[in-house]
Amino acid sequence: MNKTELVQALAAATDQSQAAAARSLEAFIKIVSDELSRGGEVAITGFGAFKAASRAERAGRNPKTGEAMTIAASTAVKFVPGAALKSAVNTAKGE
Repeated sequence: MNKTELVQALAAATDQSQAAAARSLEAFIKIVSDELSRGGEVAITGFGAFKAASRAERAGRNPKTGEAMTIAASTAVKFVPGAALKSAVNTAKGE
């Protein structure tokens, strides 16, 4: 499912126009992005949590040349699924 399909599904599920659903989705994305950029966390009970995780500077190798290099420290976004989401996915797969 891509963003357009998600907006269509959201509009149908909430009985809103696609424009209103698109604005809601954009607002959600902005709120989550802003919170994570501040180092925070967004937890949605039953769905999961978006977290900002720091990665330390580390040694690596250039795959082309094999030369040793330093990979800079960075911040990654992680998603930890909630129990209800895990259960829904496993039930859908017949597990």
